[in-house]
Amino acid sequence: MQLIIVNNEQTARQFLEVHIALNKDVPGWIRPLDKDINQVFDPEQNKAFRHGECIRWVLQDDKGALIGRIAAFVNKKYKSKGDPGPIGGVGFFDCINDQSAANYLFDNAKEWLQARGVIGMDGPINFGERNNWWGLLTEGFKEPMYCMNFNPPYYIQLFENYGFKLFFNQICYGMPVKDQLMPKFYDRHKAIAADPNYRAEHITKKNLDKYAEAFSVVYNKAWAKHGGGKEMGKTQALALFKQMKPLLDERIAWFAYYKDEPIAIWLNLPDLNQYIKLMDGKFGLLQKLKFLWLKNTGYCKKMVGIIFGVVPEFQGKGVDSYLIVEGSFIIQPKTNYIDYEMQWIGDFNPKMMNVCESLGAVPSRVLTTYRYLFDRSAPYERHPIIG
Repeated sequence: MQLIIVNNEQTARQFLEVHIALNKDVPGWIRPLDKDINQVFDPEQNKAFRHGECIRWVLQDDKGALIGRIAAFVNKKYKSKGDPGPIGGVGFFDCINDQSAANYLFDNAKEWLQARGVIGMDGPINFGERNNWWGLLTEGFKEPMYCMNFNPPYYIQLFENYGFKLFFNQICYGMPVKDQLMPKFYDRHKAIAADPNYRAEHITKKNLDKYAEAFSVVYNKAWAKHGGGKEMGKTQALALFKQMKPLLDERIAWFAYYKDEPIAIWLNLPDLNQYIKLMDGKFGLLQKLKFLWLKNTGYCKKMVGIIFGVVPEFQGKGVDSYLIVEGSFIIQPKTNYIDYEMQWIGDFNPKMMNVCESLGAVPSRVLTTYRYLFDRSAPYERHPIIG
């Protein structure tokens, strides 16, 4: 076997090709857009390079055939509560069903990370934001959502046989869009709706500035201070909303307000992978025109839950039920969506798991983040419970 560093156009292309070769015949696989993978490793597009570094390899067998790949990265901003020290990461792992080949990939990543002073590695994770390319698919081997990892089941054994241990699971919950909500949602909605200080509205693209500011307010109160996260400014939020604008469906992205102050977000998007599976990894002019035509003809029948949250001072008052019911008045009768899937619910967040289950949603897939401590005698702990 030969391990080759990705450092030019040819090896970067091989890094994409090995994923295609090993997954193209796996039921449910959707080829990711080449640009979505490449931008992770582009310092001009990925802000993680400002406080970290990464390396990629492809693995060839003795005959020159591509049989695996892996990326390793260190990121000073990557921290989980209770970490025993700095943790590195591995991701974009693919390998034939051969433990010795997998071990070869993991060993080289480990050696590179140890040289940079970290005490362990989490994987498979992303070099950047957690909402993309995060976790190993361990349950629910079906079509992935946009920028979601996908792998054959045998990858579980490759990780666990090497010595990786479960750090946390991110659970996705699914349900039919048209299902009737449970009566308690309407009871709670009625109580909140009786107070004229409360209101809910879906976004409008012509007022993205307004909703970007509302998003930053709710995000900073509900998430940024949790676990030492960084606050999001209005400019950053607006850039995010402009990036999402081509995909946004105004009817499925909602905010709740109290006395005109934003207090809750329920942000959903159409599942972009329903279009991407027809693009063969490309997104040039022809693919963009095809996307616009499909979007305008209502081709996508699946919506994805991106983020849901209530600011701390309004939690436990029924605002979550109020917002969901208000949204359902539009989403259920006035859209063509059939399936709904909520992503990235950490099993360390029982409050959010309860929200999903109270909706009547059921687990649809699980992606597992594993951890490997380099000191094999060191005590090991799972991600702490929050809330």
